[in-house]
Amino acid sequence: MTDTPAMHAPLRGPAVYFDGTSSVRNDVVVEADAKALRILACRGQGRDRVLDEWPYAELRRMSAPEGVLRLGRRGETLLARLEIRAPELAAAIEDRAEALDRGGAAERRLRRQIVALSFAAAASLVVTAVFGLPALASRIIPLVPLAVEHKLGDAIDRNIRGTLDSQHLGSAFACGAAPSEAAGRAALDKLVGKLETVAALPFPLHVEVVRRAEPNAMALPGGHVYIDDGLIAKAQTPDELAGALAHEIGHVAHRDGTRTVLQTAGLSFLFGMMLGDFVGGGAVVIAARTVLKSSYSRRVEASADAYSVDLMAKAGGDPHALAAILKRIVGDKNEGMKLLLDHPETKDRIAAIDAVAVAGTPLPLLDAADWSALKQICAPLPANATGNVSAH
Repeated sequence: MTDTPAMHAPLRGPAVYFDGTSSVRNDVVVEADAKALRILACRGQGRDRVLDEWPYAELRRMSAPEGVLRLGRRGETLLARLEIRAPELAAAIEDRAEALDRGGAAERRLRRQIVALSFAAAASLVVTAVFGLPALASRIIPLVPLAVEHKLGDAIDRNIRGTLDSQHLGSAFACGAAPSEAAGRAALDKLVGKLETVAALPFPLHVEVVRRAEPNAMALPGGHVYIDDGLIAKAQTPDELAGALAHEIGHVAHRDGTRTVLQTAGLSFLFGMMLGDFVGGGAVVIAARTVLKSSYSRRVEASADAYSVDLMAKAGGDPHALAAILKRIVGDKNEGMKLLLDHPETKDRIAAIDAVAVAGTPLPLLDAADWSALKQICAPLPANATGNVSAH
């Protein structure tokens, strides 16, 4: 830069000065000479009394509204600053202070960099959530204690029950407790017991039949399984119901519910889970919604199907029974929609189950009397029961 006499001629103008020790606004005169800015007291405060002097090399631009040149001093421990609104004076200072960010270009670049980094961080979080958490959850699952998973299942069960009980039946929502349903409950326990014995799970199953018309079943973390009475109505043999139940036991054995919760709710939920916090911050609500709304992948469903086939064979039942009830549900487009949504690629699954070779002749897992009792596990409710029982 070529020096000119005009650049070295002192230029004065009004400014506002904050000394950094208080928030008091001081009206001052700023004099821009060849080497530094001099901050002078105004008339009545000791004319020409120098309050401070800032070399140009030490000036730094601070964020300010349009039309204001706000300056601080590099290395200054106090938060002293100058605010200059006179355009000529501001231009003269920018000409003299070569290191000063003229026009705020560097500040704007910094802002753009911050915005870009923010978008990059957000994109990184999305990529981690979509690709990283599923893989991480699968690696973490074996490290989650079974006792913790069982507590998680209990918490989700308490939260999810009211949502499933859409008719607000309360205690009548679950079947098998009334005296007229006792034989059906005993038959269900017998069926579950046969499957549970050969499954050899590290924790007990808790299976309930509930008053829901959908031909569906659902497994929660920790061994909780819901069977809708609509599924029992659709089943024509005890082995068909057992095959569907064995499929859900497969989800329990593979810990699919817990894995799905971790993949969706993220690591913060995992840390809370490991500490036994299933209610703080609505974590259990998130987990319950995840279980209700999520559907398993084709690979996970195929794995549960294979588990069902193997478990039914070990129990002495019909390994193809699951395919039989799925065929019937697929044939009913109305009632089958819910199960088809929860279990993708159903026709391919049926073909895979039917393709498995069966050794020997399977026997029904329940006799005719037990099966008849199980079909009646949900006795008709009194006409005034719906909506008049307080929900849990």
